[in-house]
Amino acid sequence: MAEHQTMTFEELAELARSSSGVTRACPCALDSYREWTRVPADFPQAQMRTACTLTGDPYLEPTYAEYHPHGSAYWSADAPIAPRYFPYNRCTAQQCTVCGRSCLRYVEAGGYYVEPRIRALDPSLLVDAPLDV
Repeated sequence: MAEHQTMTFEELAELARSSSGVTRACPCALDSYREWTRVPADFPQAQMRTACTLTGDPYLEPTYAEYHPHGSAYWSADAPIAPRYFPYNRCTAQQCTVCGRSCLRYVEAGGYYVEPRIRALDPSLLVDAPLDV
């Protein structure tokens, strides 16, 4: 897929399912990033490929609303992955070319810093939640 191509929710879910059964060891260690984590300096970015973007219309500002119907929080390992909500609506989905695991990435742009973040794409946490903002 082209770097900026979007996926439907079903295609994203299939990408997540296809990588969820991978058990082999790999330098990417994507299975260890259960919650949003700063991308480590030694992360093997060269072995990652961009599968798609989850951003929508580039002319519309995506919402900063988060989706936590069961009391989770941004940093929770069990927080739902709801593509229409922050920060997922600013992500790319990437897949490791060595082991096949997938993750979500985005750049947090705080007041005085930028920080690349990463989270494993877990199919059990994907939610096709409608945007209610």
